[in-house]
Amino acid sequence: MPVVVVESPAKAKTINKYLGDDYTVLASYGHVRDLPAKNGSVDPDHDFEMTWEVSPDSKKHVKAIAEALQDDNALILATDPDREGEAISWHLEETLRKRRAIRKDTPVSRVVFNAITRSAVTEAMKNPRSVDRPLVDAYLARRALDYLVGFNLSPVLWRKLPGARSAGRVQSVCLRLIVEREMEIEAFRPQEYWTVKAVLETPRGQTYEARLTLLAGRKLDKFSIANETAAEMAVQAIRSRDLTVGAVEAKPAGRNPSPPFMTSTLQQEASRKFGFGARATMSAAQRLYEAGLITYMRTDGIDMAPEAVMAARDAIRDRYGDEYVPASPRMYRNKAKNAQEAHECIRPTDMTRDAAHLRIGDADQRKLYDLIWKRTLASQMAAARLERTTVDIASADGQVGLRATGQVVLFDGFMKVYEEGRDDVPGEDEDGNRLPAIMQGEPAGKRQVAPEQHFTQPPPRYTEATLVKRMEELGIGRPSTYASIVTTIQDRGYVRKEKNRLIPEDKGRLVTAFLMNYFRKYIGYDFTAGLEEELDEISAGDLDYKLVLSQFWRDFSAAVDETSELRITDVLDKINEVLEPHLFPPTADGSDPRLCPNCGAGRLSMRTARSGGAFIGCSNYPECRYTRPFGPPGTEQSGIGPDGRLLGHDRGDAITLRDGRYGPYVQRGEPTEEAPKPPRASLPRGWAAEDMDLERALTLLNLPREIGPHPEDGETIEAAIGRFGPYVRHGKVYANLPDVNEVFTIGMNRAVELLAQKAARGGRGAAAKPLKELGEHPGEGGPVNIMEGRYGPYVKWGRINATLPRDTDPQSVTMEQALDLIAEKAAKKGGRKKTAAAGTTGKAATAKATARPKKKTAPRKKKAG
Repeated sequence: MPVVVVESPAKAKTINKYLGDDYTVLASYGHVRDLPAKNGSVDPDHDFEMTWEVSPDSKKHVKAIAEALQDDNALILATDPDREGEAISWHLEETLRKRRAIRKDTPVSRVVFNAITRSAVTEAMKNPRSVDRPLVDAYLARRALDYLVGFNLSPVLWRKLPGARSAGRVQSVCLRLIVEREMEIEAFRPQEYWTVKAVLETPRGQTYEARLTLLAGRKLDKFSIANETAAEMAVQAIRSRDLTVGAVEAKPAGRNPSPPFMTSTLQQEASRKFGFGARATMSAAQRLYEAGLITYMRTDGIDMAPEAVMAARDAIRDRYGDEYVPASPRMYRNKAKNAQEAHECIRPTDMTRDAAHLRIGDADQRKLYDLIWKRTLASQMAAARLERTTVDIASADGQVGLRATGQVVLFDGFMKVYEEGRDDVPGEDEDGNRLPAIMQGEPAGKRQVAPEQHFTQPPPRYTEATLVKRMEELGIGRPSTYASIVTTIQDRGYVRKEKNRLIPEDKGRLVTAFLMNYFRKYIGYDFTAGLEEELDEISAGDLDYKLVLSQFWRDFSAAVDETSELRITDVLDKINEVLEPHLFPPTADGSDPRLCPNCGAGRLSMRTARSGGAFIGCSNYPECRYTRPFGPPGTEQSGIGPDGRLLGHDRGDAITLRDGRYGPYVQRGEPTEEAPKPPRASLPRGWAAEDMDLERALTLLNLPREIGPHPEDGETIEAAIGRFGPYVRHGKVYANLPDVNEVFTIGMNRAVELLAQKAARGGRGAAAKPLKELGEHPGEGGPVNIMEGRYGPYVKWGRINATLPRDTDPQSVTMEQALDLIAEKAAKKGGRKKTAAAGTTGKAATAKATARPKKKTAPRKKKAG
């Protein structure tokens, strides 16, 4: 009975249904080995030898596979069909050979399938191959490059730029994009311009809108009408003349559908339509793939299998009729040059099933499936047919000309199902208006003529979607890395996301400025894209990966060595010079922008704080303690300097607002020898630093608040904010408060009521009532319940708590879904050995792994006898 290994228990469960009892399907739970996070894991002095280490969590999974191979002497590696999947298979084979779990006569094969369906899996089993060595080499090269950059560049940052956390080969390039866009926005100066529109009327009383395009006999461009005076003159020129329709032209037009999704376009569209981040999109897509509902979700490809094309055409015909099916199938060609990840497009595995016909419990997965299904069907539908009409209106003397445009949809075609979203659309498309019947030569009456002021807009900040799009255009990263790159720069604190837009933090600006000055080549767009192309050549078997590593390391190590003599003051001086246009822009009166406004003598420059942030300070420190937030002038009000922001005084103590490692807080006084830690209080969730004043600060510093003596025993009842949120306390009984503001307003009656309710449930450690009881665990017993937690609903079984995916209705969760969540959580936390089977029922393969020791006992008994 061959042992089949896949990445996840969910995938194992789905595949096991198709393969049946003839195979043992086990999960590796992702990568089983990685480079240890220490120096020397990649050794350039010994031909880039790489030292791998099996993670503690993976050891039990490797052991389960090794034990299975003792009885079933055949190994089939069925991990994902991309570079990462190939690497997991290679690591597994290498690890098992080191354990001697694979014997000389053990056949080892590799199978790949682009969708987890019965036909795809069984077909893959008929076409085994060996592990693709060039694809593994491409993985090894990428992993070694990332390691060499991270473990050599990050220490340079730590030593030369206090507060910097790390640098990465691709993440630093991605950060540069965001920082440079922000600098474009800050350097942008809006330009005023005006347009003039008129509401005109046909002789039959119907109105339509036209815009001025010709004035004084000259065609207008965007900035021709520069100010209000010019706009009023243009209005008078229209009002003082009679207008006549000069030409009416109607042209047929067509719109073709967008191609089906690949990874980058799926992430972009999910962001536009649902506000999903790249990581959330890929997580939902992974679940859909493992459930057998969509094809593999990490791909550069937009082509579709011929049988899928025909299935889509049949589904379109059945749902919408023959007129929506084009005469011949639409063919889309891949943009990707590389063989690493140019798989089939992302599409449903069954074109006949829309989201309404599938019972998808998770809301994000349901939305994403609906998007993929609609986009796939639309990509094979007939084009939309439109009629675009242009009407030119002019005065008799030719001094004034206006134009009206409109559009009519004659046949909706693919638009019946789906239209692609657009990024940063400033306004509605004027062509979308429908015009009344207008005849050439007829007069155009003037109902209204009005000018409108406009200003040019700065380039928009990146969203995760537009950032991925830009990375794709530059050739930076690959489908398997987009989400992790975008997530990493946020996790490092280099970038924050506000209203779905990516904004660089101080640390991100500083790191980018440092790297641009001392490692410019290595965060160059062309250089990074060139490395990606070399990785593609390696994956195609056309380039030796160690040659690429050798060439890279020769120049990179020299660049690292050159920074060893740099002093921090030299680095700060250089960054001040680079960022001067941003930090110290020219003043309106021509005075020195770097002259300290406080003492009038010192010069302002960028400095780093011990907490890791940056600020603008005076060179006369400590005599002059002037500071302002890092950034251009004008950000003083919202910022918090390194010495805090003074809110006022109370009982002789300065009350300040400060910014710490875990966020803003208020502090009473300064540290002294007697009191090295003065009273402090963190700002509760929902309290903005810019809204803080003395009164609010004192309410926090005076916590806990005494409500009064309990009516039964006279012991004081307090309200406060603790590690887990707001609460009231009486003795050893704590009762949570739903809103932090209640800490300052709750009265005796409500406090006694909440404490009584908590005491009735058993006090502080009482068990809460389940939101839903699912019953006994089918494999190992014990109740499985849905509980309400501090961070949302979760599945509870014994000591395992597994959070429900976002937007999942607790009442819709089934036992099967709960068991999958329990199994994943157990694997991550290194839970009991038996929990490897927790996510399966019936014949699921992971349950077989649990039963393995029983099968092994029989030979031992025979041998002993």
